[in-house]
Amino acid sequence: MDLSWFPLMVEGHNPMRWECGKDGCFNVKRRPKIEVFAECFPRRINFGDVDGLVELNGFFCLLEWKGDGGSIKTGQRISFEAFTRRMGNVVFVVEGDAETMHVDNCAKFWDGKFYPFQPASLPDVVSRIRAWADFIEAKK
Repeated sequence: MDLSWFPLMVEGHNPMRWECGKDGCFNVKRRPKIEVFAECFPRRINFGDVDGLVELNGFFCLLEWKGDGGSIKTGQRISFEAFTRRMGNVVFVVEGDAETMHVDNCAKFWDGKFYPFQPASLPDVVSRIRAWADFIEAKK
């Protein structure tokens, strides 16, 4: 996969330091077993995993990655709508292949509303995230 067009990838900011061949399966070894907390919440509510989260000037951008044919579950939709009711917080939902970083579609939650999937590429997603960061930086 050639990501040389993306300078932060080339410089290695926040690189994945886990080597499955040497360290074992990340999901088994490092991912918390969040199902043990299911009894903490009512109505079958439980923690969800977060694919990416960044805080910028007190606002949050969340990245949710869906594989081919993945869908936004009801609980996620409710959470993402609530999360983005604070104007400035955003959730980008990307559909694609995380191994190759090939992107097919992107949707977003903004201002408590869902904006449906549209065809997109990785550079499109990068551009949308940068646009959010520029918007938040301008609010300082």
